[in-house]
Amino acid sequence: MPKKIYTGEVISDKMQKTVVVAVKRLTQHPLYKKTVKKVVKFKAHDEEDKCKTGDIVSIIESRPLSKEKRWKVIEVINRGKE
Repeated sequence: MPKKIYTGEVISDKMQKTVVVAVKRLTQHPLYKKTVKKVVKFKAHDEEDKCKTGDIVSIIESRPLSKEKRWKVIEVINRGKE
């Protein structure tokens, strides 16, 4: 089974070697058929501490690294405003 890869925005980089990534997606409401925005937050491992708040990053599924960390940062796609 292939590993999941998501793209999202870094919303927090206050921890050491960890970033919080918000992944946004659009889904359709099952009853009313209206398009609804869903935001899911993932804690991802950032080995070199290169990600900053506002960056767009790509994350991949991995083995559990801590209590809540199950993702790793693959690459920084776009730098945020500095």
